[in-house]
Amino acid sequence: MRHWAALLGASYIACVGAARADEPAATVAAKFGALPAVQDISISPDGSKVAIIAPFGAMQVVLVADLVAGGAPKPIMRADRKQGRLTDCVWSTDIRLVCTAHGISNSAGLLLGFSRSFALDSDGSKLVQLSARDSINALGVMQNGGTVIGWDVAGQPGTVLMTRQFVPERSTGTRLAQTGEGLGVEQIDTLSLHRLTVEHPLRDAVEYITDGHGAVRILGMQGSGPTGYEKGEVRYSYRTVGSRSWRPLATLRTDGQTETGFNPYAVDGTRNLVYGFDDKGGYRALYSISLDGSLKKEVVLSRPDVDVDELIRIGRDARVVGASYATDRRVAEYFDPELRRLRAALGKALPGDLDIDFVDADQGERKLLLVASGDVAPGKYYAYEKATHHLEEVLPIRPELSGVTLAPMKAITYKAADGTAIPAYLTLPAGSTGKGLPAIVMPHGGPSSRDEWGFDWLVQFFAARGFAVIQPNYRGSSGYGSAWYQKNGFQSWRTAIGDVNDAGRWLVSQGIAAPGKLAIVGWSYGGYAALQSAVLDPDLFKAIVAVAPVTDLERLRSEASKYTSGRIVSGFIGEGPHVREGSPAQNAERIKAPVLLFHGDLDENVAVGESRLMKARLEAAHKTVTYEEFPGLDHQLEDSAARTKLLSESDAFLRKALGL
Repeated sequence: MRHWAALLGASYIACVGAARADEPAATVAAKFGALPAVQDISISPDGSKVAIIAPFGAMQVVLVADLVAGGAPKPIMRADRKQGRLTDCVWSTDIRLVCTAHGISNSAGLLLGFSRSFALDSDGSKLVQLSARDSINALGVMQNGGTVIGWDVAGQPGTVLMTRQFVPERSTGTRLAQTGEGLGVEQIDTLSLHRLTVEHPLRDAVEYITDGHGAVRILGMQGSGPTGYEKGEVRYSYRTVGSRSWRPLATLRTDGQTETGFNPYAVDGTRNLVYGFDDKGGYRALYSISLDGSLKKEVVLSRPDVDVDELIRIGRDARVVGASYATDRRVAEYFDPELRRLRAALGKALPGDLDIDFVDADQGERKLLLVASGDVAPGKYYAYEKATHHLEEVLPIRPELSGVTLAPMKAITYKAADGTAIPAYLTLPAGSTGKGLPAIVMPHGGPSSRDEWGFDWLVQFFAARGFAVIQPNYRGSSGYGSAWYQKNGFQSWRTAIGDVNDAGRWLVSQGIAAPGKLAIVGWSYGGYAALQSAVLDPDLFKAIVAVAPVTDLERLRSEASKYTSGRIVSGFIGEGPHVREGSPAQNAERIKAPVLLFHGDLDENVAVGESRLMKARLEAAHKTVTYEEFPGLDHQLEDSAARTKLLSESDAFLRKALGL
């Protein structure tokens, strides 16, 4: 196997080397805080090249590697992440790429996300913007730069179907003003930029789904009320083969708490059906609905214990080949028998306990791009040639961790105060006895999310520093059905936070956590849970680290009111005593443990004002609080230096607070 990682060189990926027992904390933090070396990867239609997005200091770089000729991957473009973060680069032809960048602008304190797509040749030349240009006469802001929803339209390589947000223009003094408004679809030549409107804009349109062969088959419409807020339903329509008329398909509704109705994801043009998710006995299941006019609905895959929540798609046509769900670990069920056999064979051929996921394929699916990863394996990308059965390593995802001994993640359950068995993951420091350790409860974000088995850079850092870590999938988590989700982790905060605190008590009762050595660390909702845990039980945790936390539910509602999603967010939060009782900033006087806060000032998910308020309230209550704010960073803090600082300062803070 050719090791492309060695060819990238220190200019693009800084390999720090294997960990040592006597390594300084800052060195360990730098290894785990480094961003993944591969942030996106795709294979060309002929299977000869891959395009890679990699971090490059405060920037990103697009690299192209030749899988046939070899040689060092060539940088073809650099991008400043402060101007927009590159999220993907996909091959339009064997020599041309389409890349997308997402950014955040601060308009008088109002954070607005935006996206733009562009095309360039694989040598970096002929760079052009694919997203429609903003007009000086526009009567609004074009935030959405469009999404590619189809490739090689009508068999024409280099031609894409792309959504476009049409913004009306001032018409005074001209007959050429754009008057259409809403989301439409254009056919675009990625080299000449010739544009043809194939779906005229509809004001309430929010989604279009193609059949993978250039025909738009599904339309999603979401209206807004007189105040401009989005309504809590999306009405889906479909077309029969060859027709331009829309027919009703399904309605997806949300009241801010739960989602009901069929949610379409992908059309199989060959079988003339749409795949999507809907409820089955209180759990999310995968269904298909025929698009021949009969609307025959069938269950494709369901479980009686967890939600089926992901489609597996492959290739340029995004062919549906399977679906997956998470029990103790994620399980992929392939409908395609060849891929099912191949995945099993590769799992046996590669060393270690690994999950194998197919991430891309060339035209005709002759060569596959796949990733193999696990709890103690951060992951590597491979190229597999079907005809020769040749497997070639392409790149490791985290080369900084090469040779570092990582800690296994074990699925466990513990009992909540009411006797409910709570699923969780326990990670103990490698080589430890598992007893008498400093320990961390780490609730996940969301709350509409869940933790899963696999590599986690935060967990592994703390395990490498000698901490035991438990990750509870508390009630309020997604993936375990509607009954487990309850009203959500804010409206049912007492149950959710009670489960989180019970995870800490379990660590103590099992002798895993040493007396007085228990802390809590969380990000986003997990940060909220970390703070609110001390409101519910001020004496349980001796240190609190909260990254980008929600701290005041009424403030969260007010912040959301500035955006079209305000009504839905308000419904999610709900009304009643829980709003004040469940807000840590409103109950700062109850918190006894020292608090460490981190937040980026361009956070769209949770406004930076939440942490600023928490700091002020804790100080006013004469509590111990430290706050670190990262200028120019969003909710994910996607910057190696920032993440390294977060880890290093958190480690020092916990050691001091726990007396280590």
